[in-house]
Amino acid sequence: MKIKNLLKRFSKEPPLGWAQLNHKKVRFLVASVAIAFADIMIFTMLGFKSSMFGGATNLHKQLRGDLFLVSNRSQLLTDGQTFSRRHLYRAEAVDGVASASPLYLSYRDWVNPWNKKITNVVVIAFDPVRPVIDLPEVDRQLEQIKLPDTILFDRLSQPIFGPVSESFDRGETITTEISGRRIKVGGIFTLGSTIFIEGHIITSDLNYLRLFGADRFDRLKLGILHLEPNADLATVQRNVRASLPKDIQVMTHQELIEFEEEYWANVPGGILFNFGVIMGFTIAVVVVYEVLYADINDHLKEYATLKAMGYSDRNLLIVVFQEAIIMAVFGFIPGFSGSVGIYALLGYLNRIPLPMRADVALQVFVITVLIGLISAAIASKKLRSADPAEVF
Repeated sequence: MKIKNLLKRFSKEPPLGWAQLNHKKVRFLVASVAIAFADIMIFTMLGFKSSMFGGATNLHKQLRGDLFLVSNRSQLLTDGQTFSRRHLYRAEAVDGVASASPLYLSYRDWVNPWNKKITNVVVIAFDPVRPVIDLPEVDRQLEQIKLPDTILFDRLSQPIFGPVSESFDRGETITTEISGRRIKVGGIFTLGSTIFIEGHIITSDLNYLRLFGADRFDRLKLGILHLEPNADLATVQRNVRASLPKDIQVMTHQELIEFEEEYWANVPGGILFNFGVIMGFTIAVVVVYEVLYADINDHLKEYATLKAMGYSDRNLLIVVFQEAIIMAVFGFIPGFSGSVGIYALLGYLNRIPLPMRADVALQVFVITVLIGLISAAIASKKLRSADPAEVF
């Protein structure tokens, strides 16, 4: 009821800022379109950045565990830095730790079964008796990866691997070669590729041993600790850290995710995306400023009349800010809608999950409002020349 009354009041007594914009509909439309395009550019940059970070931590977010052991030399989980398996057993002996599980993560060459082209694939392996990945599809197929030379294939891997999931869904038997061994696709799961990782496969730790050999089997990328139900996380983390060499980091689940995100935030790609946001912001500020400046200049005598009637500079400034916020909202709506479509299209074409996140949408909306307010603050300097003496 309050919204209905507010709309009725708006239709009868619209704000002066709306009346000013509505008086020059073409100019208002041009400004709204400019803001919409700027928003789409900002959404696209933030979306790619979000996808890069979110995709890079897709696996991290699906891990089951309380504490995680990583080599202190690692900058990210897939950079090849490892630590000895015996340190995992040492951590398991600390009070409060219920169990410890290794996670193996390495690149291997995948031979496309159809055209025989070779592509790097990320091999993820763990003990099926102690599953450490929280994906229901994987949990339902643990018996498959117990079989020798059998793997699960990520449905969202890039097309360069061949139509693996489509063929498997049709009931066809898919076999290929990895590290000189004949392997069979025993199931499909969904994780998602990234800008830097084209595909994933999951298998057992014993199959990993067959693929990589004993030397690699004793070197871990990640150790996962599960704590006892009543154990204090911070206390156990401190005790595990004290029991291990300084070249091993002990992280919580959130710290592991932030560890990966921090690396990607500082690579050239992340800086490039930030620059794109700044460019979109700057272009929109210039366009909105030009529109507001032209509007103020066209109605300078009216503003002078209002001053003569007793309106203060603050009252007139509010009118300009009204215009700026209205333009921001009217530009954001089509910008948001267009970006949702672009996200869906890019996600479909690239097989990289690119959802419209609420925090990204809120961030862009705040940026859009700031665009309007900054433009209004600059353009409002023209109001000082609105001299009531000019009316007479």
